Amino acid sequence: MTSHNFDPTILRAYDIRGIVGETLTAADAFAIGLSFIAIQRNRGFGNRVAVGRDGRLSSPELSEALIDGLVSGGAEVSNIGCGPTPMLYYAAHELETGGAIQVTGSHNPPTHNGFKMVMGGLSFFGDDITELGTLSQQGAQQTSGGTVADVDIQPAYIARISSKAKADGLTVIWDCGNGASGPVTEAVAAGLAGTHKVLFSDIDGTFPNHHPNPVDPETLDLLRTEVANLNADLGIGFDGDGDRIGVIDAKGRQVPGDLLTAYLAQDVASRHRGKPILLDVKSSDTAIKLISDSGGDAGIWKTGHSHMKKRMKDVSAPLAGEMSGHIFIADDYLGFDDAIYAAIRVLTQMVETGQSITDYMDGLPVQHATPELRIECEDTVKFDVMTRIRDHVLASHDAANVTDIDGIRLRTDHGWWLVRASNTEAALVARAEAGNEEDLNDLKRDLSAVLQAAGLDGLAE
Repeated sequence: MTSHNFDPTILRAYDIRGIVGETLTAADAFAIGLSFIAIQRNRGFGNRVAVGRDGRLSSPELSEALIDGLVSGGAEVSNIGCGPTPMLYYAAHELETGGAIQVTGSHNPPTHNGFKMVMGGLSFFGDDITELGTLSQQGAQQTSGGTVADVDIQPAYIARISSKAKADGLTVIWDCGNGASGPVTEAVAAGLAGTHKVLFSDIDGTFPNHHPNPVDPETLDLLRTEVANLNADLGIGFDGDGDRIGVIDAKGRQVPGDLLTAYLAQDVASRHRGKPILLDVKSSDTAIKLISDSGGDAGIWKTGHSHMKKRMKDVSAPLAGEMSGHIFIADDYLGFDDAIYAAIRVLTQMVETGQSITDYMDGLPVQHATPELRIECEDTVKFDVMTRIRDHVLASHDAANVTDIDGIRLRTDHGWWLVRASNTEAALVARAEAGNEEDLNDLKRDLSAVLQAAGLDGLAE
C-alpha cells in the first residue's frame, strides 16, 4: 500500500497539471499511474492502458514514472511514445484499451506539464480526478503482472485521418509551433494534393519560435506572414499537443473557433438534419444562427474538452466546437478533439463545395465582439470570486436573462457578456458581443463594474 499526497493546485477540472519540480514531480506521476489502474480495474475496464506524451523536456521522465506506476499496479501498458494527444485517443480506440493517459502541458508554458486521461471511452475528469486524489492519499495497492510494450500507432493514425482528404489546388501553410503534432503534420501534408509548407515541425520543448497557443493572435503572426508571402489559401496552426486548431484565412483574418465550427456545420448538418451541434458558452450569436441556418440544432454547453465530449455522447451530437479551437467531429470520425483531422475536414470541404474559408468569412455579418479577455485571478480564490459575481448579477438582473451552466452569461437588450473561471489557468475569462461598437463598449463597462464589485480590477481600456 503506497500513500501519496498531491499538491491540491494540480488536480484540475479537466486534467492534472502543474509546474514541474514545484507542484508536479515524477513521484506524482507514479502515484497517478498506480491509482488510475486501480480505479480502472475496479470499474470493470480491465488492465490495459495506452500511454503517450508530448514533446516537452519533462515529458519523458514523467511518462516513464507514470508507466512505472501503472505497471506496479498490474497494468498492461501500450506505450505509443511521443505524438499529439489525438493520436493517443485514437490508440485507445484502436487497441481497445480500457484507459489512456497523455503526458502533456498542452498550451501552457514550457515549465508546466500534466496528464489528460480517458477511461471506458470517456474523459476521466472532475469527480474522477477527485477520486484519484483520495485513493492516492489513502494508498493504492501495488500488484504483480504488469507489463509494458512499445506500439507504433502513428502510421495507422495518419492513414485514418488522411483517408478521405482533399486539398487539390490549395496552397496551405501549416504551423506546428515545435509541438507534438510536427511529424504527423509533415506526413499528412506530404500525402496531400496541392502546395504545402510546414513550419516548425521539429519537436522542441523549449518552443523556440513562438508559444504554441493558436487562440493568442500573437502566436499566429508568423503564420499570417507566411500566408501573405505565399498568397496561400489559408494557414493552420496547432497547440503544443495537437488538439486545438487556429486558422488564418487568405486575408490574414483569424477564424474564431465558433465560426470555424459553424463553417464545418454547413457540411455536417446536411447529413444530420435537426441533430444537436454544440458550441461552448463563449460562442457568438452569429455562430449560433449560422448553425441553425445550416439545419443543425445549435446548443450551448460548458467550456472544456471533457465536458464537451461527454455532452456530445449524451445527446448524439455529430459536431461540437469551442472558441479555444477544440473541434470535435463525430460525423465519420470518433468524436474527440483532433486539430489535424479538423484541418483536413476544412480543406476537404473547401475543395468539395468550392467555398473557401475566406469566402465564408467575407459573407458573414460584421461582428462587434471582443476576443477572449483574460483577467488574472489566483486559483485559490477564482471560484469564490465567481460565486460573488453570480450573486451580484442575480440580485440585480432578471434570472431569465442569466445563464449559469458555466460561469455567468448575461443577456441584455443590446447583446451579452460572459465571465467564467478558467479551469487551466489562474484567471477568469470574459467575452462580450453586441449589435454595434457603442453597445459593445456599454457591455464592457457593465462587465468591468461587475468585476470591480467582486474585488477585481476592471477590464483594461
